[in-house]
Amino acid sequence: MAIGKRTKKIREGIDRTKLYPLDEAVKMVKERATAKFDETIEVALNLGVDPRHADQMVRGVVMLPNGTGRTVRVGVFARGAKADEAKAAGADVVGAEDLVEQVQAGNINFDRCIATPDMMPLVGRLGKVLGPRGMMPNPKIGTVTMDVAGAVKGAKGGSVEFRVEKAGIIQAGVGKASFGEDKLVENIKALADAVTKAKPTGAKGTYIQRVAVSSSMGPGVKVEPGTIS
Repeated sequence: MAIGKRTKKIREGIDRTKLYPLDEAVKMVKERATAKFDETIEVALNLGVDPRHADQMVRGVVMLPNGTGRTVRVGVFARGAKADEAKAAGADVVGAEDLVEQVQAGNINFDRCIATPDMMPLVGRLGKVLGPRGMMPNPKIGTVTMDVAGAVKGAKGGSVEFRVEKAGIIQAGVGKASFGEDKLVENIKALADAVTKAKPTGAKGTYIQRVAVSSSMGPGVKVEPGTIS
């Protein structure tokens, strides 16, 4: 397949066989993020786990110290005082049965989903809709909670959910190309620390095996795993 001039240009200077220190990799990715929009900086972590086994599943949530740089729409399933708390905290969509009906009809006007525990029998009906999108509320990652205000503020302020995919890879956006290099490095280290702390009991051997950093439209740069901690 032919490679365009832009792609050739942004790949120049990257040794695809080399592992770079994290700060150097971030610098290279930022320099090549030349699209006409503020590209997202993304990290891919290849883990030594097999998520098909329940004792090797890796998931969690991390508050990035410098935020994500993106606007997150938050939906909350709650009633009464908790619904009022969610609205006051900045939730974009709040409801109960009415919100369930909207989602069942295909109207999903949020990126993150939070629910109070008493709402889960209702929200459970939406598993086939929210599950494949990775949006189903879960107490393990703090999205089934009575502290809806805290959860909404966290989602708005830079918390990122992570979950290992079938191939043993975690991918997450950790900021924007407009962020300073130091802020991106801090965010990446925070994500890596959270993933390390979420290491499952069933994981054997080297846990974080490969790391790469890229931008939305740019090439990936391989990172020395030892430099992300």
